[in-house]
Amino acid sequence: MANYFKIAVAIDFSEQSLKALERASQVAMQHNATLQLVNVIDTKSFGAVSAYDLKYAEELKKENKSKMESLVKQVVQTGVQSVESVVETGSPKGILTQLTNVDLIVCGATGLNRMEKMMLGSVAEKVVRHAHCDVLIVR
Repeated sequence: MANYFKIAVAIDFSEQSLKALERASQVAMQHNATLQLVNVIDTKSFGAVSAYDLKYAEELKKENKSKMESLVKQVVQTGVQSVESVVETGSPKGILTQLTNVDLIVCGATGLNRMEKMMLGSVAEKVVRHAHCDVLIVR
């Protein structure tokens, strides 16, 4: 079995991502690994560049950072020793597949997108295909 030192978990605050966080926390404790919570604000969902409001993106980023801090506190209470969080803007698929110094990426099978609930989520599928480390998909 691989030894994981740093585990990233994709968080979009959906039920599936919270299940992934729970599983990632368990694995982090088993391996005494650092757990990195990663939230990506999908700026593509805002529409065309000329239409999307930077102020809205900053407000959303501030709100998500607050939610992530709350999740970090919850994870620490479960016994994970080292927890960090990151909130980025851009393409979730691109950012998650380009994470560096990560030994395992954990993500939910589906996210917030309704169409993704019918099949393996497009973000999860992209991570499985393009990540440079092990990937754990949680259902």
